[in-house]
Amino acid sequence: MEAVVFVFSLLDCCALIFLSVYFIITLSDLECDYINARSCCSKLNKWIIPELIGHTLVTLLMLVSLHWFIFLLNLPVATWNIYRFIMVPSGNMGVFDPTEIHNRGQLKSHMKEAMIKLGFHLLCFFMYLYSMILALIND
Repeated sequence: MEAVVFVFSLLDCCALIFLSVYFIITLSDLECDYINARSCCSKLNKWIIPELIGHTLVTLLMLVSLHWFIFLLNLPVATWNIYRFIMVPSGNMGVFDPTEIHNRGQLKSHMKEAMIKLGFHLLCFFMYLYSMILALIND
């Protein structure tokens, strides 16, 4: 059962790594003016909820399977994703808003957040991989 938990977590983490890379590429395209702000924000906003669900699902799975260290490691990022989704001002298109993305360095902060998430998901990937191998050996 433990191996199944880590196989699912590993697959979910692969999807989250892909999303982080997609966010970085799309934001860098906006930064270089290859795409306009409206299309960039609409592309990114449609992936916010799947990212939120995927990360929250793994966090809850670690809680249910009693892997406390991994749960506590994932909890701040899951909380940040939920907070960011809930605190979208009314009238905005979503987390990424085309009218505000160039204001007050939001583009740079979104890019920095995507880079940090990529690093976090890469760390989690290797942690899940190690845990999965350990679970398969011990079974």
